[in-house]
Amino acid sequence: MQSPLRNGRNQMSAVKPKPSIAAGEAVAAGIDTAADTSAKTYEASVQSYEKSLGALREGMEKATKGFETSQAKMKEGLEKMVKTSEELLAFSQGNLEAFFKASQIYASGVQDISKHVAASSKTSLEETMSFGKSLMGVKSVKEAVDLQTGFAKAAIEKAVTESNKLTDAAVKLTEQALAPLTARITKAVETFSKTH
Repeated sequence: MQSPLRNGRNQMSAVKPKPSIAAGEAVAAGIDTAADTSAKTYEASVQSYEKSLGALREGMEKATKGFETSQAKMKEGLEKMVKTSEELLAFSQGNLEAFFKASQIYASGVQDISKHVAASSKTSLEETMSFGKSLMGVKSVKEAVDLQTGFAKAAIEKAVTESNKLTDAAVKLTEQALAPLTARITKAVETFSKTH
């Protein structure tokens, strides 16, 4: 014999409930809501992906522009460095040329002064020999003293004159020899004050 509970279960399972229209509508509404939510989530994902792609593209464009700017600045810096090196080389060459020119002026001037000193010494020696011959032909002490006093006075005046001439020639030579170097110093001051 069967127990009543078992029998009741069977009876329940034997009776199938009929789905209601409201329950079907609720399921359909749930499916629609899930579909809408899924579609919205998909659209949000696509939009997020597109934003990420846009940000990536923008970042790549900025990086490319930054690289191009850096490359242009580096090229400009290199060109300035090469130009500065060329200018320094040309300036150094000008300094060397000025030094050689000053050396030539000085050597030529010293040679001219040496020739003048040699000529003056020769003249002085000839005058001293002439004085010596004149002194031998003197007949009195007074005449010898007068002759010697005149010769000494003339020799001192000539020595002072020659000394002044040599001083003037040395000063002029120094100015001429320093002129190319002074011009280079002036140019250096002008050039480097413009660049800095």
